[in-house]
Amino acid sequence: MRLRNITGCQEMIAASKYVVNEDELEKCPGTWHERFGNNNPIRIEIGMGKGRFIHELASLNPDINYIGIEKYSAVLLRAVQKMEADEKPNLIFLRMDAEDITKVFAPGEVDRIYLNFSDPWPKDRHAKRRLPSKEFLARYDKILKADGCIEFKTDNRGLFDFAVEEIEIAGWQADYISYDLHSDEKLMVGNVMTEYEEKFSAAGNPICKYCIRRAAK
Repeated sequence: MRLRNITGCQEMIAASKYVVNEDELEKCPGTWHERFGNNNPIRIEIGMGKGRFIHELASLNPDINYIGIEKYSAVLLRAVQKMEADEKPNLIFLRMDAEDITKVFAPGEVDRIYLNFSDPWPKDRHAKRRLPSKEFLARYDKILKADGCIEFKTDNRGLFDFAVEEIEIAGWQADYISYDLHSDEKLMVGNVMTEYEEKFSAAGNPICKYCIRRAAK
């Protein structure tokens, strides 16, 4: 369960040098390479939780820039604390709602998007809030570069089935779709686990994953 209430967390996040101030977000589109001070690829994780996944990616790939996006301040604070203990020059955090993603990145500015163990929003009337929904895929389409891809992992089979159905509807195509990631030796090469992935896989739950790109026109 996500932590939502830690006294003073919003103030601590606002004061952190690792988090872009919310008042500056509207100035960010087209400026990310300047902020990182290089022209390396930019990859983002939406709903990063406590930041284990993106923090490890930043350690493994110093020639790639990473941006972690999290809606909840109390959760983001955990990621900030990780950075304070082990700073990464190629990692920046944003506290924002994913619905506003096109206001923060310019067209083609993002190289890859990671969605890990996203909120399933199980009620049908909330389907458009699911991060792998066609509504969100339309948003990602605006910020990904031409050959950019989306990687999605979850242990929730219902959410994954929904996500797979949305691929073609939204005009995308799959590089691969796996219903049991940890049984696929090829896909497991270089796999970085999130906190949830480690917990759920240890409990015997299959982890589903896909990688998708825009369909050829």
